[in-house]
Amino acid sequence: MLTPFILRVMKREEIWGIARHVWKTGAEALTNLEKTVDSAAFVSAVKLIASTKGRIITAGVGTSGTAAKKIAHSLSCVDCPSFFLDPGDAVHGALGSVQKNDVAILISKGGGTREILNIISALETRNVSIIGVTEESESILARHSSLPLIIRVVKEADEFNMLATTSTMAVIAVFDAICIALMPYTGYTREQFAIIHPGGAVGQRLSAGEESE
Repeated sequence: MLTPFILRVMKREEIWGIARHVWKTGAEALTNLEKTVDSAAFVSAVKLIASTKGRIITAGVGTSGTAAKKIAHSLSCVDCPSFFLDPGDAVHGALGSVQKNDVAILISKGGGTREILNIISALETRNVSIIGVTEESESILARHSSLPLIIRVVKEADEFNMLATTSTMAVIAVFDAICIALMPYTGYTREQFAIIHPGGAVGQRLSAGEESE
């Protein structure tokens, strides 16, 4: 039986202080990325994604899966065809969507997520290049990656240092930077963006030739 929540009496300032702590923790982690992320690995990731003749597959479980979905969408937005592959579906036939010349971005904080490890052998058999995103350089995922991309934070934002908050923010931030770097590297233009993003406020500004604010 689950233990029922016991609501604490917290002052407004205490609750707001937690918000400030979360944001400060995240801001410090993002600032430290230029020191903790290997620049050579970052550049290699940009070049590998840009040069692939196939698609980009992203995969992760839980919060890492949510980050993987966002990364796939962002890469598609800069004309790097990408899709999220659910690791559970993958081992039940969905691996057929992965072909030679594809690149897989596999995300696992500890580098040992069972569902992620279960698909590595098939990816290797199909000669798919693997970008392994993890905090642990000696993990199974890192050892089986064509390109290990180590993204490590000092701590999560919660008091138990357990909830994937700051670490997820860091992973997304690194791949946001990869997407932005891909734009000039591949010669991506506003015209290309307008073709694949005709909807919403962004699409309206692009079709009108307006600059983004």
